[in-house]
Amino acid sequence: MVTEPHMPSGMVLDKFKEECAVFGVFGHPEAANLTYLGLYALQHRGQESSGIVSCDGLRHFTERGMGYVSDIFTEERLARLEGNMAVGHNRYSTHGVSQLKNTQPIAIEYSRGPLALAHNGNLINADLLRGRLEEDGSIFQSTMDSEVIIHLIAKSRAKRLQDQVTEALLQIQGAYSLTILGGNELIAVRDIHGFRPLAMGRLGSAVVFASETCAFDLIDATFIREVEPGEMIVVNDEGINSYFPFGQATHKSQCVFEYIYFARPDSTIFGANVHSVRKQFGRQLAKELPVEADVVVPVPDSGVVAALGYAEGSGIPFDKGIIRNHYVGRTFIEPAQSIRHFGVKIKLNPVKEVIRGKSVVVVDDSIVRGTTSRKIIKMIRDAGAREIHMRISSPPTTHSCFYGIDTPTRSELIASTYTIKQICEYIEADTLAFLSVERMMSVMGQRRDDFCKACFDGSYPVKTAPTEAQLALLDKPPV
Repeated sequence: MVTEPHMPSGMVLDKFKEECAVFGVFGHPEAANLTYLGLYALQHRGQESSGIVSCDGLRHFTERGMGYVSDIFTEERLARLEGNMAVGHNRYSTHGVSQLKNTQPIAIEYSRGPLALAHNGNLINADLLRGRLEEDGSIFQSTMDSEVIIHLIAKSRAKRLQDQVTEALLQIQGAYSLTILGGNELIAVRDIHGFRPLAMGRLGSAVVFASETCAFDLIDATFIREVEPGEMIVVNDEGINSYFPFGQATHKSQCVFEYIYFARPDSTIFGANVHSVRKQFGRQLAKELPVEADVVVPVPDSGVVAALGYAEGSGIPFDKGIIRNHYVGRTFIEPAQSIRHFGVKIKLNPVKEVIRGKSVVVVDDSIVRGTTSRKIIKMIRDAGAREIHMRISSPPTTHSCFYGIDTPTRSELIASTYTIKQICEYIEADTLAFLSVERMMSVMGQRRDDFCKACFDGSYPVKTAPTEAQLALLDKPPV
């Protein structure tokens, strides 16, 4: 018997929290407006807060706020963001509480001028480094791990910003894709493992960077290439220069969950289109885990593309048997007289005519705690389904992530404690099956070894403790 997993109070949907988005532009008279549009396209990567820092070559201008991009950046606020270069950020916290002080980009004035930084990822040795910095007199203004990078940059005695950034990042462990704005240059850099995506594009003579290529489509920029793992690209009036200050990556650890859930289907990341990969997951799921059924129904919107692939691979018709209400806000008033499964029902509702009397294959991309899946199965059964076969287009999630995905603790991950049979009993499906790691990675072909899948197998590519050599850099004498 599977007992109810521990859940915090209030409505909690059974999904991973989304990660952050970064954007940057150099050399365009409407830098702030382009950044606003880029962040709008990347809203799916974080809805907690958003910010833009622009620069006119001498001064930085900052606008940040809590909530959605479209709610924060009015015409008046965008007009205050002067200059031909800018960086932007959408946040969903993976480290630090949800408060205005934890919005990004982080912007400071230090001895060498203005500095702003936008970070997507998670630094696994941030707390230790922060403690050492505070002992040396650093004063932190937020609880974000990203602020550690700013303090390490400011501590450096190197002359050039790119060397200060290099010295700072040599002390960091974990995942980072960064856009950094100095007084007269823009730096984009990606950790040597390549956990999080970062792309470079062109818009006329301007250079742009974004977490995903869908942001380039909105502003009519041309995708040039991805920033390579371990690469630092410096853009200034002298042009574009590429460096590999940490050495060439010998082994990539790109996050496979970007393909499963996070990235937008119309983006190209890690060398492949997300829609195509996601559909292949569905096809592989149909081959590995076939079932006789009447209709394939996706859980919207997370399971739609994989369900299309499952339908194509199985020959079972696809139909939208669950409708999502896209106009639900971030908060709502729950009725005083409790309605069963209210949290799910306000967002999802079955199409009874599609489901009634049918054997239904329900496709989703993952099961985290199992609570939402249980409610969805109940909803479909109440709509008259004869049988419900749940199929998941990823392996069971058994381990937490330390590289930028805000997963629950391992004890809250239902697959870390219970068997597939027990999970099936808990969610009350007739059958339940997950895509195997082997089938999932077969979609990647020759790139199969270039991905981190620690959330499925517990094989973490970065150790969780900093080396003595890295810590020694904090006490490095002036150069």
